Amino acid sequence: MRVVVIRHHEEDSAGFIGAAFEAHGAEISVRLFPKDGPLPGLDGIDHVVVLGAICSVYDDSPAHAWIANELDWLRRADEAGVPVLGICFGAQALAAAFGGRVDAAAGKEIGWTVIDSLDPGLIPPGPWLEFHGDRCHLPGQAVLLARNAMGAQAFSLGRHLGVQFHPEVDGAQLRLWLDAGGREEAERAGHDADRLLAETIAEEAASRDRAGRLVDAALRIAQAG
Repeated sequence: MRVVVIRHHEEDSAGFIGAAFEAHGAEISVRLFPKDGPLPGLDGIDHVVVLGAICSVYDDSPAHAWIANELDWLRRADEAGVPVLGICFGAQALAAAFGGRVDAAAGKEIGWTVIDSLDPGLIPPGPWLEFHGDRCHLPGQAVLLARNAMGAQAFSLGRHLGVQFHPEVDGAQLRLWLDAGGREEAERAGHDADRLLAETIAEEAASRDRAGRLVDAALRIAQAG
């Protein structure tokens, strides 16, 4: 199985999600987009993972013209029968690419959160790490799988799975985020960044297990779709 991971920042990694795909025998390649150039061709690709981004899907400024290209690429992946696991920005991109809408939420959602899973067999209730300020309005063909007060937290869309939370993150990756500006963002939202990091490190073993279950769900959804 060949899996392509699309990341948007150098400090990002597929983390626990990448490890879970590798446990299924996957060979993983990573593309930093747009810095590394165009998105890859889809021939021979069995699954795509799209990670988060600091920017918003609805940012149509010239500096973020690459977003429209990524949405087109997701539609081509769908046409080619390649399933996508979208994480945070990746989930929002899936929603937007297929007729949904993304907008700014009333506030930032940051920290470890238990969600309301409508199908715990696919999406465990968590806790999951949240670090975002936008929300998805799902396209009509999407199936809501989990939610909370902010909105959709997980959904399927044909063979694709989108999750608003971050199942991939361990303490080392969160530390990179905090050092890259996330500390100030978390503290502006009223969170203690050091406590958040300590909680993330304490959750690592359970997070690894939940990520494995989520990849199992993504593969089941891909096969059913």
